[in-house]
Amino acid sequence: MEFEFIKPTLADIKEMREVVSQEVKNGVILERSEDEMANTIRSYIVAKDKQSGEIAGFCALYVYSVSLAEVRSLVVKDSFRGFGLGSELVTRALQEGKELGIQEVLVLTYKAKLFQKLGFAIIEKSLLPNHKIWADCIKCKHFPICDEVALINKLS
Repeated sequence: MEFEFIKPTLADIKEMREVVSQEVKNGVILERSEDEMANTIRSYIVAKDKQSGEIAGFCALYVYSVSLAEVRSLVVKDSFRGFGLGSELVTRALQEGKELGIQEVLVLTYKAKLFQKLGFAIIEKSLLPNHKIWADCIKCKHFPICDEVALINKLS
């Protein structure tokens, strides 16, 4: 299979929400409304199957400050798992972070091993910025008892 990695358009939001819907139901990824996705559309990287044009997966690089960003909403559709798309999406997000001049990229995840393979190190959740906790975590059905792992990648 071949994939192209692109910046999505607003027209892609409906399909992106469909791709992530099961992970949202499972409580693995926070739900983002159409408006939230539209407001942050430039932060997403989408993998599309070159043959069908179908969205196979995506993630976002959300910038908090001049030095800190977060990889979030990483999802790969079941039928496209096993091709390394998750790793490729995160790698591309990290590259974008470097190009922007970001110093650190954080992630909250249930897939710590994937991120550790990509240069992330586990940190205490208490080190997460307060604006992360109150802007996103409070929306989670698991808040305040979070069992995700916090990791950080110091870009050089």
